[in-house]
Amino acid sequence: MELVGHEGVQAFLDAARPVLLRDEARHNLMYGICATVTEAPDAFPDVHLWTVVSSGEPVLAMVMTEPWNIVVSRPADSAALAFAARALREEGIVVPGVTGALPEADAFAHEWEALVGVSRRLRMAQGVYALRSVRPPRQVEGRMRPATAGDRDLLVEWFDAFVAESIPEDAPHQEPAEAVDRRLASTSGGFAVWEDGEPVSMSGFGGETPHGIRIGPVYTPPPLRRRGYASALVAELSQSLLDRGREYCFLYTDLANPTSNRIYRDVGYELVCESADYAFKASA
Repeated sequence: MELVGHEGVQAFLDAARPVLLRDEARHNLMYGICATVTEAPDAFPDVHLWTVVSSGEPVLAMVMTEPWNIVVSRPADSAALAFAARALREEGIVVPGVTGALPEADAFAHEWEALVGVSRRLRMAQGVYALRSVRPPRQVEGRMRPATAGDRDLLVEWFDAFVAESIPEDAPHQEPAEAVDRRLASTSGGFAVWEDGEPVSMSGFGGETPHGIRIGPVYTPPPLRRRGYASALVAELSQSLLDRGREYCFLYTDLANPTSNRIYRDVGYELVCESADYAFKASA
């Protein structure tokens, strides 16, 4: 086997295509990172793109944008993750943690723990969901509209609140203003808001894959929850994206939040796999 580094996103995607397309939904985060790097090269100052090749064929893909975790694909060869961990270690690559679907995230973490003498800590257990057709929710007052530059300050406020509520304190995250500005400037992504006299809920979308696109973040201020706004917004936005030619939409949920998981299932999202975000720390 051989660890191959790639200088650019397109070269990486061309090399990794056979691995990633085996399960596009499972790998939507990796595709999304590549889409962000392509549209906004300054979003991540340090980008690492690798494939593992065996007998001339790609068997594993990995992406790391420091200080975020390494993201690993499902391996086409069960030995590829152990090989990749050893090869990265030999090259002196510092890996702060690993994110990926299960069981591949567990497999990489197990190898890295043994090689480096660290231990993993689960920061977040997530579900990866995909939707091909929408089940309309109950009627809700209001309507969806695209967010515009005039909504920027509100979007930044809500994005900040989403991060505070949903992202572990010790996990790296995008600065809300920068993330909102990038999404508003994107040609493939953006935000939509549900308006009921005034904006009451928001959803982002972006991170295109060859056939799909990711929904999120989704946020409704606490006083406005349990009124169906988020369900209506996600359903209508998902339908809009399907109508534009996307074959499916993806989203991530916190598996510890049964409400959000139920809301998304109710409008047609189905669980593809579970995913883990592990942080590595020095063993005691």
